Amino acid sequence: MKKLRHMMNPLDFSVEELERLFDLAGNIERDMEGYSHKCDGRILATCFYEPSTRTRLSFETAMLRLGGKCMGFADANSSSAAKGESVADTIRVISCFADICAMRHPKEGAPMVAASKSTIPVINAGDGGHQHPTQTLTDLLTIRSLYGKLGGFTIGLCGDLKFGRTVHSLIEALSRYEGIRFIFISPNELKVPDYITEMLRQKGIDYEEVVRLEEVMSQLDFLYMTRVQKERFFNEEDYIRLKDFYILNKEKMALAKESMYILHPLPRVNEISVEIDDDPRAAYFRQVQYGMYVRMALILTLLGIE
Repeated sequence: MKKLRHMMNPLDFSVEELERLFDLAGNIERDMEGYSHKCDGRILATCFYEPSTRTRLSFETAMLRLGGKCMGFADANSSSAAKGESVADTIRVISCFADICAMRHPKEGAPMVAASKSTIPVINAGDGGHQHPTQTLTDLLTIRSLYGKLGGFTIGLCGDLKFGRTVHSLIEALSRYEGIRFIFISPNELKVPDYITEMLRQKGIDYEEVVRLEEVMSQLDFLYMTRVQKERFFNEEDYIRLKDFYILNKEKMALAKESMYILHPLPRVNEISVEIDDDPRAAYFRQVQYGMYVRMALILTLLGIE
């Protein structure tokens, strides 16, 4: 019997395993029809305890395109969690019905608890401000597909670097590749956490922290924009003061290389002006497409149907 495997953190997979996963995602992109019955008879459960559009629909679309079926809930209030059922009990029940589960939860570590009690593979689809591994896989696949490799570039991460789980996961994942330089662009109140910069220092990885985007725009191969997340703030005054700190517009884009790409985990609010959407360097909607391919590849890998 194949050993049960989960995806809690992007670092759960070695660099070599990720290369195989991305190669599989590339094969799926080139030959979607060839994979359209790989999950016939299989069921994905999406257990989302907090709101999501892209991630949940991306998982469900991925399973449907593989020939499988989906079940689950999109809100904790429409599940037995509203009656006080624990995550551990929920996953035990889900394991009786489904073959694989994608779980999003506002509490850090909740998917890990589920994985420890589950008899089916569990994918962490986001836990609080902690991890969002499939967004990181999406980001890595997008960068590899656009740039041709993972390594040898400068990436600027802009906006909410304190609470942004996608940012933390991406930095940790990219730190395993050669020749990457990080530029962190944020107000002082939303700086990247100390444990991240300490990790980079220990690994001897080059990074810089700045407040103004214009100062570093010309150096970037990738610009990873993030929204200031209202739901992560305890004080609404701080949110209102910082929410419009960075807005990417045509004037700022004029400072960038012609070969630079803009990424964004979405949803955006107003940090990227809609006037940028038609710029060939805007890659955030292509990023969504790559997210579906990589989730298809992950489902196949965890189910052992490669």
